[in-house]
Amino acid sequence: MLSSDRKIKKIEELKDVIDIHKNQGKIIVFTNGCFEILHPGHIKLLEEAKNYGDILVVGINSDESVKRIKGEKKLIFDEKSRLKIISALECVDYVTLFNENTPENLIEIIKPHIHVKGGDYKEEELPEAKIVKEYGGKIIILPILEDFSTTQIIQKILTLYKNH
Repeated sequence: MLSSDRKIKKIEELKDVIDIHKNQGKIIVFTNGCFEILHPGHIKLLEEAKNYGDILVVGINSDESVKRIKGEKKLIFDEKSRLKIISALECVDYVTLFNENTPENLIEIIKPHIHVKGGDYKEEELPEAKIVKEYGGKIIILPILEDFSTTQIIQKILTLYKNH
């Protein structure tokens, strides 16, 4: 198993590594997110995603991307911290950073066999679904773990601090 630092790849590096795995007949699974605060819902999604293939690649939104999507106040950990946290998980084989709001360009580059998203998304709402379908990939939507979202956790923390 790779150390967490060796799991972190730039997109160009990642493409070469993934091509090697594909040539070995391995099934590549991809998922992505902001991962502002790692919680049990994320862990469940990542562990279940890994079960669909041999190699799990996680795309992480850059700081700039998170700010554009969710606003300045939603950024809890910086991108280097988020890369380090996700790469430390046993089920994750590689992580990479992407700067766009959606992982369309990254998916176009690595062409994973399977793209996994949490149940808070619908396939027809995913901008990247068209790309995945075009090259013959599969999209899997996994149920989310109730009561575990980053927004809920932040709200709970804010409520706890207001009351003290």
